[in-house]
Amino acid sequence: MSIFAKLREGVVTASAEETHGLARELAAALPPDTTLALHGDLGVGKTTFVQGLARGLGVTETVTSPTFTIFNLHRGARHILIHLDAYRLENAHQIDALMLDDFLVSPWCLAVEWPEKIPDWIPSNALHLDLGITPDERHTIRMRL
Repeated sequence: MSIFAKLREGVVTASAEETHGLARELAAALPPDTTLALHGDLGVGKTTFVQGLARGLGVTETVTSPTFTIFNLHRGARHILIHLDAYRLENAHQIDALMLDDFLVSPWCLAVEWPEKIPDWIPSNALHLDLGITPDERHTIRMRL
């Protein structure tokens, strides 16, 4: 089963390592110049997922949440990873001031946490992933259809 089929059905992970592994698998299958919109409440594992994605894209440096910097840029062996946290943004116009388009040099992957804050800015072909936590503290990841 492809990673895309798995994610459409929904995946449950029991550890950060499992989440990293799933994200690495997705990274290997992503076409160049892809936007991932990561939806979910605080603490559901969005940054953990991006950490695994980064490893899968060949990023070797530490990946942390860009909550205060708004975005972080990571150069990997296969892609440039732009990790955007839109939590503190109020509208898509604030994205223009960040000049993100200057960093979207092919091949790139843009991972956006809190995409619902800037829905008009998210490309129509973005892959949307919903992340959550089950009552027994496992993590869920499901790709929207």
